Amino acid sequence: MIAKAGRSHDEVVVEMLRADPEFAEAYLAAALEEAEQPGGGHQAMLTALRHIAEAQGMANVAEKGHATRVALPCAWASRQPHHQNSARLFKCVGASLVCG
Repeated sequence: MIAKAGRSHDEVVVEMLRADPEFAEAYLAAALEEAEQPGGGHQAMLTALRHIAEAQGMANVAEKGHATRVALPCAWASRQPHHQNSARLFKCVGASLVCG
């Protein structure tokens, strides 16, 4: 996909996720891998979750996760999210972690 001039990376990623919802799984898996790397932190994972939520529509995502639309950005803003916030964000976007 060729990005139009003047659009941000975030806008392009959200557009790609809207066009291909199955891409969200691979995108989130890559973000989790990055988060496991030294210095990766949780920011990659939180950014991916935010992109997926924007692609799905914030109101829909908040409703799925029994959260308020205002609470979601607060959870993403945290540099060191509490594990309960991370779990809620995964639930909100319809994702789950499987260990194996």
